Amino acid sequence: MRKSFFTTTALLALCAPAFAQSAMQGGNEQIVVSATRLPTPISQVASSITVITGEQIEARQQRTLPDVLRAVPGLTLTQTGGAGGQTSIFMRGTNSNHTKLLIDGIDMADPATSSGAADISKLLSGDITRVEVLRGPQGALYGSDAIGGVISITTRGGEGPLSVRGSLEGGSFGTFNQSASISGSDGGFHYAGTVQHVLASGTPVTPLNLLPPGQRRNDDSYDNLSASTKLGYDLAENFDIGLTARYAGSLGKITGDAFNFLTFSSFPSPTRTRIATISYQTRGVAHLVLWDGRFDQTLGLAYGSTIIAAQDPDNGDSRDIGDRVKLDWQGNLGLAEGQTLVLGAEHARDAIHSNLQFGFPTVTGQGITTHAGFAAIQSDFGNGLTNSASIRYDDNSRFGDRVTWRIAPSWAIGDTGTRLKGSAGTGFKAPSLQQLYGTFGGNLALKPETSFGYDVGVEQDLLGGAVTAGATWFHNNIRNLIVSGPAPTFQLANIGRARTQGVESFIAWQALETLNLRADWTYTDAIDAGTRLALLRRPRHKLAATADWLATDDLTLDATLLYIGPQIDGNRDFSIPRLKQDGHVTMDLAASYRLTETFSLFGRVENLFDTSYQSPEGFLRPGLGAYAGIKVNL
Repeated sequence: MRKSFFTTTALLALCAPAFAQSAMQGGNEQIVVSATRLPTPISQVASSITVITGEQIEARQQRTLPDVLRAVPGLTLTQTGGAGGQTSIFMRGTNSNHTKLLIDGIDMADPATSSGAADISKLLSGDITRVEVLRGPQGALYGSDAIGGVISITTRGGEGPLSVRGSLEGGSFGTFNQSASISGSDGGFHYAGTVQHVLASGTPVTPLNLLPPGQRRNDDSYDNLSASTKLGYDLAENFDIGLTARYAGSLGKITGDAFNFLTFSSFPSPTRTRIATISYQTRGVAHLVLWDGRFDQTLGLAYGSTIIAAQDPDNGDSRDIGDRVKLDWQGNLGLAEGQTLVLGAEHARDAIHSNLQFGFPTVTGQGITTHAGFAAIQSDFGNGLTNSASIRYDDNSRFGDRVTWRIAPSWAIGDTGTRLKGSAGTGFKAPSLQQLYGTFGGNLALKPETSFGYDVGVEQDLLGGAVTAGATWFHNNIRNLIVSGPAPTFQLANIGRARTQGVESFIAWQALETLNLRADWTYTDAIDAGTRLALLRRPRHKLAATADWLATDDLTLDATLLYIGPQIDGNRDFSIPRLKQDGHVTMDLAASYRLTETFSLFGRVENLFDTSYQSPEGFLRPGLGAYAGIKVNL
């Protein structure tokens, strides 16, 4: 009998149309979805991909999405302070708005912000069951924004008997967090819901040496309440419907910047800015399987809206209100043994309804409509040889059309445990609404930023599969980068070019049945192709080492060591546009002990070495912190 939308198997069969929502274990091999939009054994995936499970997130006690992503190879984060601080993702050296973020098939990009990118700092991790980080240009399957790659997140669904879980924790920097969730199924009805609250009321963010004489530092605070649900119902054996919805409301009190008219420079403000954010997203799907399972199709309709309001005593109030409506269809057709054709069509409308900057209205009532269609074929030729080929056409109401493509072959040599892989493809980033229509620097003549990238890699199993090692070389050329023009207009223009290249390498060792060790080293060389200068906030070297140990049936121990090498950044107000920022090392430890079947105790230490560092320059990251709490599982 075909399982429903929210069972594990159907998540794979259906959520591929919903943009890479989940995966499971097929025998001993992991299944991934985001690379092909089909459930695919990882040995047949040529693209570079990192998978993080909900169990790993829970064991490492990572409370926000930036925490979850911080150690991923090929990816660098900067965050202005602690929890809730604005966070930027630099994937394989590309820009911070070149990574597409999807949650349960919902595009999380924010049409109202200046770059159009999602701010992942507002996303909590308590309902996440899986994260797939897909690297390299992915325009052929995902359209705009995927120059650097795609992050696809799956949240908890409902299956089986009623389950109720909750947690409570407190610790350093005024931390007080709570979560509660419920999930299960009753006949054809499947349900899951999660409520999370994160509070950090006193995080020191401003370096003391930046404060004027006699000015006291104001610590930042952040308060976030989020809720999500996933519902599904089986109407027939071959037809079911589902609904995903999420809400996040947060309030941050941060130290902004005030301007000194005597020295024509800025300094950290003596008063705090209040930033309130409210966002909600929902997506409904209808799923139908025909022809004895050979034709699997999903129709989805999504809506998302974000309101960001800031009260800045020094620079005036600001407000951004934007939303997105998206209709999508995907059909997976089995042509023959080992040959699957994927077809898709999309319609999306992005709009800004209100925009206020420095107390003045800028963009109001503007929108862009996009129509797109794509086709891909996933081929298994036997003897370990597979290939994925895809092409996509986007028609944008502002700049016209764009065609992107991708090809990704791989060869798994079973006798030697060797896997060879490679991929090549294109991507683009459409100008945001503010870049087009903004009063400050907007330019209606802007064209999309474009890219061509490729990678080649090899992986090798050793010691009977207990050890796996691999390395991937990547290269990207990016053109028509949107940059700000000279004063006084600062009008944006397509004049930038960049080249990024490097190596992602790893070694993983299952030392014991209950102990897994892994190390990832990334080398990134990202430069401005015109000036030959290194791009800002792209460290050349990144090393992450993790250890996950089930020490006893009741005790789990986890450790993460992270090294970020030196990089180029500007100072806080960019009066010094280029300076060298030293590297740093951090260590996080986590432990959990099950007291009974119902209750568990847990605790963690973050930044064990109490490393003092700034990322980005001018914003301190939290020092040594200790946290502890209790979990309930009914």
